[in-house]
Amino acid sequence: MSETLAACAELVQRADPERFRAAMAAHVSARRVLFPLYAMNVEVSRAPWVTAEPMIAEMRLQWWRDAIGEIAAGGPVRRHEVVTPLAEAVAPDRAEVLDGYVEARRWDIYRDAFEDEAAFSDHIDRVSGSLMWVAAASLGQADEAVVRDFGWATGVARWLKAIPDLEARGRIPLLDGTEAGVCRLAEEALDRLARARGRRDAVSAEARPALISGWQAEHLLRQAAREPARVAAGTLEMGAFRSAAALMRVAATGRW
Repeated sequence: MSETLAACAELVQRADPERFRAAMAAHVSARRVLFPLYAMNVEVSRAPWVTAEPMIAEMRLQWWRDAIGEIAAGGPVRRHEVVTPLAEAVAPDRAEVLDGYVEARRWDIYRDAFEDEAAFSDHIDRVSGSLMWVAAASLGQADEAVVRDFGWATGVARWLKAIPDLEARGRIPLLDGTEAGVCRLAEEALDRLARARGRRDAVSAEARPALISGWQAEHLLRQAAREPARVAAGTLEMGAFRSAAALMRVAATGRW
């Protein structure tokens, strides 16, 4: 790997070990796209949390919107250990999608609840769905609706795992945080996951590595639907052996 790509990989390994494992399970050629995108996700996702001052957090996110805007414009791009390889991995039209992804991260800065279920769904799509879609589209041919359905389901699974931490930080992650509400959300995500899998052939072999990162989603969502109390307790998880086996299966078969 180039020096900048190796720096991205190291950053992801430290801060997002699940996506690091997914990238390492992908073909070597796919990592030039996955590591810069996942490294950007690390940097952007933590930007709102490194300061208690909303204005400073807004400035940090704006820095990323400006950097991504440079990629989208197709001109010179600032030198940065993540921005530089990201510009090499993502085409200008794909970078435009990432602007909405960064803008959605502003929710993390404030303590307001989502306006309604549609706003929550849009947030998951703009964060998890957009990240997965840009990765897939940068690797090969794929149907956007299929990738976004799978990305949304994966995003909900990750969101449910993060709820105890979000609540501890003073956020309101769910409009209906009751066990019944958690069940409904998990079941909706499972429906969208099944819908995406029903059209696996709409995602080319070249684009499939972008979906490996969702290898735990079905297990976590079924666990949340069956035992919703695990979400509040912070015990939503997939055992290490089962997780490793599932990742190997997805990587070997391409059947995300």
